[in-house]
Amino acid sequence: MSVIAGEIVEPYAAALMSLAKSKELTERFAEDVRGLINIMDESPELKQFMGNPVIKPDDKKAVVQRMVGEQVDPFMRNFLMLLIDRGRIIFLEQIGKQYLALLRELNQTVLAEVTSTVELNEDQKNTVCERVKSMTGAREVEIETKIDPNLLGGVIIKIGSQIIDSSLQGQLRRIGISLKAV
Repeated sequence: MSVIAGEIVEPYAAALMSLAKSKELTERFAEDVRGLINIMDESPELKQFMGNPVIKPDDKKAVVQRMVGEQVDPFMRNFLMLLIDRGRIIFLEQIGKQYLALLRELNQTVLAEVTSTVELNEDQKNTVCERVKSMTGAREVEIETKIDPNLLGGVIIKIGSQIIDSSLQGQLRRIGISLKAV
């Protein structure tokens, strides 16, 4: 994240968290934020529309109103309107991700980004959760999965800046390095 984005994203995410805590809506806001991030991810046109400085704020508000309707909490809807008024709606995705990071911190939860060749079943997800909990001491683990068919087998787990590579490629790479050292 750039310095400018950080100076914008962090205060808005902190303000959203403060509002969520005061209204006891931290989990509800998290659901809303995840939904909004998904919408933005799935629609590059919407992202471009929201980021276009030529488009009037009222037009952006109308689109957001139609897009979210009554599906999001009224406080969240007001927050979105504030972002539009302040010309910050383009940072919605980053603000949302920062809010989720603050929520994980509040709930003593860590995010484990798991990359595998196929979708993990529940037993495999539980095994990853238990392993991450024992490594980090976290109360809860949130898993974000990615599929990479180029991975030969196994999984890669990323927790913050720590990477656990138990993929076949990683094992082969380590064997190659140890053979070179001999």
